[in-house]
Amino acid sequence: MSKKFLSTLAVTLLSISVMVTGCGSQSAASAPGTSNTQTAGSGDIKIGVPLPMTGSEATYGKDMENAIKMAVDEVNAKGGINGKTLGTITGDDACDPQQATAAANKLVSEGVVAIVGGYCSGAVVPTLTIYNEKNIPFIVEAANSSKIAEQNPGNTFEINGTAVHQTQKAVELFKKLGAAKVAIVEQGDAYSSDLAKQTETAWKAAGNTVVSHDVTTKGEQDFSSLVTSLKSKNADLVFWTAYYADGALLIKQLRQGGYKGSIVVGDGSSDPKLIQMAGAAGEGTYVLSPPVADYLPAAKQFADAYKAKYNQTPGAYAPLAYDGINLLADALKRAGSTDGKAVIKALNETNDFPGLAGKVSFAPDKTLKESNFIVLQIKGGKFVLQ
Repeated sequence: MSKKFLSTLAVTLLSISVMVTGCGSQSAASAPGTSNTQTAGSGDIKIGVPLPMTGSEATYGKDMENAIKMAVDEVNAKGGINGKTLGTITGDDACDPQQATAAANKLVSEGVVAIVGGYCSGAVVPTLTIYNEKNIPFIVEAANSSKIAEQNPGNTFEINGTAVHQTQKAVELFKKLGAAKVAIVEQGDAYSSDLAKQTETAWKAAGNTVVSHDVTTKGEQDFSSLVTSLKSKNADLVFWTAYYADGALLIKQLRQGGYKGSIVVGDGSSDPKLIQMAGAAGEGTYVLSPPVADYLPAAKQFADAYKAKYNQTPGAYAPLAYDGINLLADALKRAGSTDGKAVIKALNETNDFPGLAGKVSFAPDKTLKESNFIVLQIKGGKFVLQ
């Protein structure tokens, strides 16, 4: 993800961030690379939380941080882990590889014993070895590029469905919609490029046609030439594999330009803001989504508590973010220690852990064993389960 690069001064300021204790408090002096947040309790066991707290994906980051803090507070209220309380330190990766690296190094220097978070794949991949070198287990809650599994040095566990799972769901949906000719649009980052390439390969392997595969620039405002091109190729379906901010604009311009075919977007666009930003043009759009709270029977109590605490509905990745902390707490208890190797071993041995988003077990490559993707459609200005 391309973002404005941190200046040398900002990176230097990371080292003098001031930690603050107290429920939900944040240091006004925190540098951009690490927005330090301590949950209630002494925080004997420090957990690093790398998420985009600034930039275009900050809505997702804040939503996930909220859910993580809720889970930590609940664990602590029940006595913590082996008599010790949990505390979190949030590192702002801004969905940028360079800033993510700086944030990761800062979290390691703070003495975290585990990492829980990870929204953008492009920000996750360059940090894998940083955490692994210190035997720090990393539970990835949202990012799902196949590059994570390919480059996993052994300490990383993915609890969201992977790009492979999402590709399977996409192909199923395209067939259901009767599409013969599909156009794919991505932005060249690790997540959207991986999903786009895997979908193209799978769709062609099933004997179908990809009429175009375009790469746009993040923040692009004028898609008129792309719309003209897609219409000229008579695409039955346009698949947007990147994030909602630019995706909403593309959807609007496609419909305003007269495109009548189906529009499908990947899970990076599975935020209610897609509906707000796309407006009436978004009606009918299909969304590949992680297991959101509204469609999870086990998540009702969580959703009600989230709304009461934050005065908003939990977003698409809130259940997974909540599950990540509870999975870590379970592994810490089973390990009987905060030793990284022991916790990694315990995570490896996880078998059908009961999360809000479903049971968690890991495949040999430490990805989620079974897909958890669902399909939503925008109808009447809201997401409806298909």
